[in-house]
Amino acid sequence: MQHILQAGLSAGLSATSGFHSSKPNPMPKDHDNSKDLTPSSFTPRGVSEDRVTYKGKKQSVDASRICIGAWSWGDKATWHWDDSELPAVKEAWQICLKNGVNMIDTAQVYGSGESERICAELFQGLKREDYVIQTKWWVLPAESNNLLKPRDAPLVKLKESLERLKVDCVDVYLVHGHIHPQSIAIVAKSLAECVDQGLTKAVGVANYDEGDMIKMKEELARYDVPLAINQCEYSLLRRIPETSGLLQACKQNGIIYQSYSSLAQGRLSGKYNSSNEPPKNYRFSSYPMKYIEPTLEVQKEIAEKRGVSIASVALNYNLVHGIVPVVGIRKPEQAESNCQALGWRLSEEEISELDAVSFEGKTTSLWQQG
Repeated sequence: MQHILQAGLSAGLSATSGFHSSKPNPMPKDHDNSKDLTPSSFTPRGVSEDRVTYKGKKQSVDASRICIGAWSWGDKATWHWDDSELPAVKEAWQICLKNGVNMIDTAQVYGSGESERICAELFQGLKREDYVIQTKWWVLPAESNNLLKPRDAPLVKLKESLERLKVDCVDVYLVHGHIHPQSIAIVAKSLAECVDQGLTKAVGVANYDEGDMIKMKEELARYDVPLAINQCEYSLLRRIPETSGLLQACKQNGIIYQSYSSLAQGRLSGKYNSSNEPPKNYRFSSYPMKYIEPTLEVQKEIAEKRGVSIASVALNYNLVHGIVPVVGIRKPEQAESNCQALGWRLSEEEISELDAVSFEGKTTSLWQQG
Protein backbone atom coordinates (compact mmCIF):
# COMPACT_ATOMS: atom_id res chain seq x y z
CA MET A 1 0.00 0.00 0.00
CA GLN A 2 2.86 2.39 0.74
CA HIS A 3 3.96 2.15 -2.89
CA ILE A 4 0.40 2.94 -4.02
CA LEU A 5 0.49 6.08 -1.87
CA GLN A 6 3.81 7.26 -3.26
CA ALA A 7 2.70 6.50 -6.83
CA GLY A 8 -0.46 8.50 -6.20
CA LEU A 9 1.50 11.43 -4.85
CA SER A 10 3.67 11.52 -7.94
CA ALA A 11 0.57 11.29 -10.15
CA GLY A 12 -1.21 14.24 -8.62
CA LEU A 13 -2.28 13.54 -5.03
CA SER A 14 0.05 16.35 -4.01
CA ALA A 15 -1.02 19.88 -4.83
CA THR A 16 2.46 20.64 -6.15
CA SER A 17 2.36 17.83 -8.73
CA GLY A 18 1.34 18.65 -12.27
CA PHE A 19 2.05 21.26 -14.88
CA HIS A 20 2.25 24.61 -13.15
CA SER A 21 4.77 27.01 -11.71
CA SER A 22 7.01 25.66 -8.96
CA LYS A 23 6.95 29.08 -7.30
CA PRO A 24 4.60 29.29 -4.30
CA ASN A 25 1.83 31.85 -4.65
CA PRO A 26 1.73 34.61 -2.00
CA MET A 27 -1.13 35.27 0.35
CA PRO A 28 -3.81 37.61 -1.05
CA LYS A 29 -3.12 41.19 -0.01
CA ASP A 30 -6.66 41.65 1.26
CA HIS A 31 -6.59 38.59 3.55
CA ASP A 32 -7.34 39.30 7.21
CA ASN A 33 -4.41 37.60 8.94
CA SER A 34 -5.94 38.02 12.38
CA LYS A 35 -9.27 36.31 11.62
CA ASP A 36 -8.22 32.77 12.55
CA LEU A 37 -5.88 33.57 15.43
CA THR A 38 -6.63 32.32 18.92
CA PRO A 39 -7.07 34.97 21.66
CA SER A 40 -3.79 36.53 22.75
CA SER A 41 -4.34 35.07 26.23
CA PHE A 42 -3.97 31.51 24.84
CA THR A 43 -0.57 29.85 25.25
CA PRO A 44 -0.20 26.23 24.07
CA ARG A 45 1.24 23.95 26.74
CA GLY A 46 2.19 20.32 27.09
CA VAL A 47 0.77 19.78 30.57
CA SER A 48 -2.11 17.39 31.15
CA GLU A 49 -4.37 20.31 32.14
CA ASP A 50 -4.08 21.78 28.62
CA ARG A 51 -5.67 19.31 26.23
CA VAL A 52 -7.57 19.28 22.95
CA THR A 53 -10.95 17.56 23.12
CA TYR A 54 -12.11 15.40 20.22
CA LYS A 55 -15.86 14.86 20.43
CA GLY A 56 -17.23 11.33 20.54
CA LYS A 57 -20.69 9.78 20.79
CA LYS A 58 -20.24 7.90 24.06
CA GLN A 59 -17.02 9.50 25.28
CA SER A 60 -14.70 12.22 24.06
CA VAL A 61 -10.92 12.06 23.71
CA ASP A 62 -8.52 14.48 25.39
CA ALA A 63 -5.07 14.69 23.78
CA SER A 64 -1.98 16.87 23.57
CA ARG A 65 -1.73 20.08 21.57
CA ILE A 66 0.84 18.41 19.28
CA CYS A 67 0.31 15.07 17.54
CA ILE A 68 3.19 12.84 16.47
CA GLY A 69 3.00 11.75 12.82
CA ALA A 70 4.02 8.13 12.18
CA TRP A 71 4.06 8.08 8.37
CA SER A 72 7.81 7.48 8.20
CA TRP A 73 7.78 4.52 10.59
CA GLY A 74 8.08 1.38 8.50
CA ASP A 75 7.66 3.24 5.20
CA LYS A 76 10.38 2.47 2.67
CA ALA A 77 8.69 3.89 -0.45
CA THR A 78 8.89 7.52 0.66
CA TRP A 79 10.96 7.63 3.85
CA HIS A 80 13.42 4.76 3.25
CA TRP A 81 12.79 3.29 6.69
CA ASP A 82 15.36 0.94 8.19
CA ASP A 83 14.54 -1.25 11.20
CA SER A 84 17.73 -0.06 12.88
CA GLU A 85 15.93 3.29 13.43
CA LEU A 86 13.45 1.80 15.88
CA PRO A 87 15.50 2.37 19.07
CA ALA A 88 15.84 6.07 18.19
CA VAL A 89 12.09 6.33 17.61
CA LYS A 90 11.41 4.69 20.97
CA GLU A 91 13.71 7.18 22.68
CA ALA A 92 12.05 10.07 20.85
CA TRP A 93 8.62 8.84 21.96
CA GLN A 94 9.72 8.85 25.59
CA ILE A 95 10.89 12.45 25.21
CA CYS A 96 7.47 13.37 23.84
CA LEU A 97 5.69 11.72 26.75
CA LYS A 98 7.89 13.57 29.26
CA ASN A 99 6.87 16.83 27.57
CA GLY A 100 3.17 16.01 27.69
CA VAL A 101 2.84 15.01 24.01
CA ASN A 102 0.85 11.78 24.09
CA MET A 103 -0.91 11.44 20.71
CA ILE A 104 0.27 9.50 17.65
CA ASP A 105 -1.28 9.65 14.17
CA THR A 106 -0.75 6.59 11.98
CA ALA A 107 -2.61 4.94 9.09
CA GLN A 108 -3.25 1.59 7.46
CA VAL A 109 -1.27 2.64 4.40
CA TYR A 110 1.84 3.80 6.30
CA GLY A 111 4.46 1.15 5.70
CA SER A 112 1.64 -1.14 4.54
CA GLY A 113 0.62 -1.60 8.17
CA GLU A 114 4.15 -1.61 9.60
CA SER A 115 3.67 1.82 11.18
CA GLU A 116 0.77 0.50 13.24
CA ARG A 117 2.88 -2.47 14.38
CA ILE A 118 5.68 -0.12 15.43
CA CYS A 119 3.16 1.95 17.40
CA ALA A 120 2.22 -1.23 19.29
CA GLU A 121 5.87 -1.62 20.33
CA LEU A 122 5.96 1.96 21.60
CA PHE A 123 2.88 1.36 23.75
CA GLN A 124 4.34 -1.63 25.57
CA GLY A 125 4.52 -1.01 29.31
CA LEU A 126 2.20 2.00 29.18
CA LYS A 127 -1.25 2.27 30.69
CA ARG A 128 -3.95 2.64 28.06
CA GLU A 129 -4.82 6.10 29.37
CA ASP A 130 -1.21 7.26 28.94
CA TYR A 131 -1.41 7.54 25.15
CA VAL A 132 -3.85 8.49 22.39
CA ILE A 133 -3.78 6.60 19.09
CA GLN A 134 -5.34 7.77 15.84
CA THR A 135 -5.33 5.73 12.65
CA LYS A 136 -6.89 6.08 9.20
CA TRP A 137 -8.86 3.93 6.80
CA TRP A 138 -7.09 3.73 3.43
CA VAL A 139 -9.76 4.58 0.87
CA LEU A 140 -8.49 3.08 -2.40
CA PRO A 141 -9.38 -0.49 -3.46
CA ALA A 142 -6.88 -3.07 -2.28
CA GLU A 143 -7.61 -6.73 -1.59
CA SER A 144 -10.82 -6.86 0.47
CA ASN A 145 -10.62 -3.17 1.35
CA ASN A 146 -13.41 -2.06 -0.97
CA LEU A 147 -13.94 -4.77 -3.55
CA LEU A 148 -15.36 -7.61 -1.47
CA LYS A 149 -17.21 -5.68 1.22
CA PRO A 150 -17.38 -2.10 -0.02
CA ARG A 151 -20.09 -1.01 2.41
CA ASP A 152 -18.22 -2.34 5.44
CA ALA A 153 -14.70 -1.36 4.34
CA PRO A 154 -13.93 1.09 7.18
CA LEU A 155 -15.21 -1.37 9.79
CA VAL A 156 -13.43 -4.39 8.31
CA LYS A 157 -10.11 -2.59 7.97
CA LEU A 158 -10.30 -1.09 11.47
CA LYS A 159 -10.47 -4.57 12.96
CA GLU A 160 -7.22 -5.39 11.14
CA SER A 161 -5.66 -2.18 12.47
CA LEU A 162 -6.61 -3.12 16.02
CA GLU A 163 -4.77 -6.41 15.64
CA ARG A 164 -1.61 -4.64 14.46
CA LEU A 165 -1.88 -1.98 17.18
CA LYS A 166 -2.65 -4.62 19.84
CA VAL A 167 -5.47 -2.58 21.34
CA ASP A 168 -9.19 -3.21 21.68
CA CYS A 169 -10.15 0.32 20.65
CA VAL A 170 -8.45 3.27 18.96
CA ASP A 171 -9.16 6.75 20.20
CA VAL A 172 -9.79 8.31 16.78
CA TYR A 173 -10.47 6.76 13.36
CA LEU A 174 -10.22 8.89 10.21
CA VAL A 175 -11.17 8.49 6.57
CA HIS A 176 -7.83 9.07 4.84
CA GLY A 177 -9.20 10.96 1.83
CA HIS A 178 -12.33 12.01 -0.02
CA ILE A 179 -11.78 9.82 -3.10
CA HIS A 180 -13.38 6.64 -1.74
CA PRO A 181 -15.69 4.97 -4.29
CA GLN A 182 -18.42 4.63 -1.65
CA SER A 183 -20.78 7.50 -1.02
CA ILE A 184 -20.28 9.67 2.05
CA ALA A 185 -23.53 8.24 3.44
CA ILE A 186 -22.20 4.67 3.20
CA VAL A 187 -18.86 5.57 4.77
CA ALA A 188 -20.61 7.47 7.58
CA LYS A 189 -22.76 4.43 8.38
CA SER A 190 -19.69 2.21 8.64
CA LEU A 191 -17.89 4.76 10.82
CA ALA A 192 -20.92 4.88 13.11
CA GLU A 193 -20.82 1.09 13.38
CA CYS A 194 -17.17 1.34 14.42
CA VAL A 195 -18.23 3.65 17.25
CA ASP A 196 -21.24 1.58 18.29
CA GLN A 197 -19.16 -1.60 18.41
CA GLY A 198 -16.66 0.12 20.70
CA LEU A 199 -13.78 -0.03 18.20
CA THR A 200 -13.16 3.73 18.23
CA LYS A 201 -14.21 6.59 20.46
CA ALA A 202 -14.23 9.36 17.86
CA VAL A 203 -14.17 9.64 14.08
CA GLY A 204 -13.01 12.18 11.54
CA VAL A 205 -11.84 12.80 8.00
CA ALA A 206 -8.70 13.89 6.21
CA ASN A 207 -8.25 15.82 2.97
CA TYR A 208 -11.92 16.84 2.83
CA ASP A 209 -13.01 20.22 1.54
CA GLU A 210 -15.67 22.21 3.36
CA GLY A 211 -18.58 20.85 1.33
CA ASP A 212 -17.72 17.18 1.80
CA MET A 213 -16.82 17.79 5.44
CA ILE A 214 -20.26 19.22 6.18
CA LYS A 215 -21.93 16.36 4.29
CA MET A 216 -20.03 13.84 6.42
CA LYS A 217 -20.96 15.76 9.58
CA GLU A 218 -24.64 15.65 8.60
CA GLU A 219 -24.57 11.94 7.72
CA LEU A 220 -22.83 11.04 10.98
CA ALA A 221 -25.39 13.10 12.90
CA ARG A 222 -28.05 10.60 11.77
CA TYR A 223 -26.35 8.14 14.13
CA ASP A 224 -25.63 10.75 16.85
CA VAL A 225 -21.92 10.56 16.06
CA PRO A 226 -20.01 13.88 15.96
CA LEU A 227 -17.39 14.64 13.30
CA ALA A 228 -14.36 15.30 15.46
CA ILE A 229 -11.54 16.11 13.03
CA ASN A 230 -10.57 17.26 9.58
CA GLN A 231 -6.87 16.75 8.83
CA CYS A 232 -5.39 18.62 5.87
CA GLU A 233 -2.03 20.14 5.02
CA TYR A 234 -1.31 23.50 6.63
CA SER A 235 1.90 25.39 7.32
CA LEU A 236 3.60 28.71 6.64
CA LEU A 237 3.92 27.46 3.06
CA ARG A 238 0.26 26.45 2.66
CA ARG A 239 -2.33 28.71 4.29
CA ILE A 240 -5.05 27.97 1.75
CA PRO A 241 -7.31 26.50 4.47
CA GLU A 242 -7.54 30.07 5.78
CA THR A 243 -8.29 31.76 2.48
CA SER A 244 -10.78 29.07 1.44
CA GLY A 245 -12.70 29.35 4.70
CA LEU A 246 -12.12 25.70 5.67
CA LEU A 247 -10.36 26.55 8.92
CA GLN A 248 -13.15 28.93 9.91
CA ALA A 249 -15.78 26.31 9.00
CA CYS A 250 -14.07 23.78 11.27
CA LYS A 251 -14.15 26.18 14.19
CA GLN A 252 -17.78 27.13 13.59
CA ASN A 253 -18.81 23.46 13.53
CA GLY A 254 -16.77 22.32 16.52
CA ILE A 255 -14.40 20.28 14.37
CA ILE A 256 -10.72 20.14 15.33
CA TYR A 257 -8.39 21.05 12.47
CA GLN A 258 -5.22 18.96 12.39
CA SER A 259 -2.37 19.93 10.08
CA TYR A 260 -0.16 17.38 8.42
CA SER A 261 3.12 18.35 6.77
CA SER A 262 3.29 21.02 9.47
CA LEU A 263 7.00 21.52 8.70
CA ALA A 264 6.48 21.04 4.93
CA GLN A 265 8.29 17.70 5.13
CA GLY A 266 11.34 19.29 6.72
CA ARG A 267 11.50 22.44 4.62
CA LEU A 268 10.63 24.58 7.65
CA SER A 269 12.94 22.76 10.05
CA GLY A 270 16.20 24.46 9.11
CA LYS A 271 17.59 21.19 7.77
CA TYR A 272 17.44 22.17 4.09
CA ASN A 273 18.52 25.13 1.96
CA SER A 274 19.07 25.97 -1.72
CA SER A 275 22.33 24.01 -1.67
CA ASN A 276 20.72 21.04 0.05
CA GLU A 277 17.26 20.38 -1.36
CA PRO A 278 14.88 17.79 0.19
CA PRO A 279 14.40 14.47 -1.64
CA LYS A 280 12.11 14.76 -4.65
CA ASN A 281 9.63 12.28 -3.17
CA TYR A 282 8.87 14.71 -0.31
CA ARG A 283 6.01 16.15 -2.34
CA PHE A 284 3.98 18.27 0.06
CA SER A 285 4.74 21.99 -0.37
CA SER A 286 7.67 20.88 -2.51
CA TYR A 287 8.84 24.31 -3.61
CA PRO A 288 12.51 25.02 -4.38
CA MET A 289 14.30 26.11 -1.23
CA LYS A 290 15.35 29.43 -2.81
CA TYR A 291 11.76 30.61 -2.38
CA ILE A 292 11.58 29.42 1.21
CA GLU A 293 14.84 30.83 2.55
CA PRO A 294 13.28 34.25 3.44
CA THR A 295 10.73 32.37 5.55
CA LEU A 296 13.47 30.41 7.26
CA GLU A 297 15.43 33.59 7.95
CA VAL A 298 12.51 35.08 9.89
CA GLN A 299 12.03 31.79 11.73
CA LYS A 300 15.71 31.75 12.62
CA GLU A 301 15.62 35.30 14.01
CA ILE A 302 12.63 34.50 16.20
CA ALA A 303 14.14 31.17 17.30
CA GLU A 304 17.40 32.78 18.37
CA LYS A 305 15.57 35.48 20.29
CA ARG A 306 13.32 32.94 22.00
CA GLY A 307 16.00 30.30 22.60
CA VAL A 308 14.00 27.63 20.76
CA SER A 309 14.40 25.60 17.57
CA ILE A 310 13.61 26.88 14.08
CA ALA A 311 11.07 24.08 13.66
CA SER A 312 9.25 25.02 16.86
CA VAL A 313 8.58 28.53 15.51
CA ALA A 314 6.71 27.06 12.53
CA LEU A 315 4.76 24.70 14.81
CA ASN A 316 3.86 27.50 17.21
CA TYR A 317 2.49 29.44 14.23
CA ASN A 318 0.03 26.59 13.62
CA LEU A 319 -0.82 26.36 17.31
CA VAL A 320 -1.72 30.05 17.66
CA HIS A 321 -4.11 29.60 14.73
CA GLY A 322 -5.99 27.01 16.76
CA ILE A 323 -4.54 24.11 14.78
CA VAL A 324 -3.17 20.82 16.11
CA PRO A 325 0.08 20.24 14.21
CA VAL A 326 0.92 16.67 13.22
CA VAL A 327 4.70 16.39 12.98
CA GLY A 328 6.95 13.40 12.36
CA ILE A 329 9.83 12.19 14.52
CA ARG A 330 12.57 9.67 13.78
CA LYS A 331 15.28 10.92 16.14
CA PRO A 332 15.40 12.11 19.77
CA GLU A 333 16.64 15.54 18.73
CA GLN A 334 13.59 15.97 16.49
CA ALA A 335 11.34 15.21 19.45
CA GLU A 336 13.19 17.78 21.57
CA SER A 337 12.93 20.35 18.78
CA ASN A 338 9.21 19.84 18.20
CA CYS A 339 8.32 19.94 21.89
CA GLN A 340 9.94 23.37 22.12
CA ALA A 341 6.82 24.70 20.36
CA LEU A 342 4.97 24.40 23.68
CA GLY A 343 5.01 26.72 26.68
CA TRP A 344 5.16 30.03 24.84
CA ARG A 345 3.33 32.03 22.18
CA LEU A 346 4.44 34.11 19.23
CA SER A 347 3.88 37.82 19.77
CA GLU A 348 1.63 39.81 17.46
CA GLU A 349 4.74 41.37 15.91
CA GLU A 350 6.35 37.97 15.32
CA ILE A 351 3.17 36.61 13.77
CA SER A 352 3.06 39.59 11.40
CA GLU A 353 6.69 39.01 10.43
CA LEU A 354 5.90 35.38 9.60
CA ASP A 355 2.70 36.33 7.76
CA ALA A 356 4.79 38.53 5.47
CA VAL A 357 6.97 35.60 4.34
CA SER A 358 4.25 32.93 4.23
CA PHE A 359 2.40 31.56 1.19
CA GLU A 360 -1.12 30.60 0.27
CA GLY A 361 -0.09 27.35 -1.40
CA LYS A 362 -2.08 25.27 -3.84
CA THR A 363 -4.72 22.57 -3.95
CA THR A 364 -5.96 19.82 -6.22
CA SER A 365 -9.36 18.19 -6.52
CA LEU A 366 -7.76 14.74 -6.56
CA TRP A 367 -6.47 14.81 -2.99
CA GLN A 368 -5.23 18.10 -1.55
CA GLN A 369 -8.24 19.92 -0.18
CA GLY A 370 -8.49 23.12 1.79
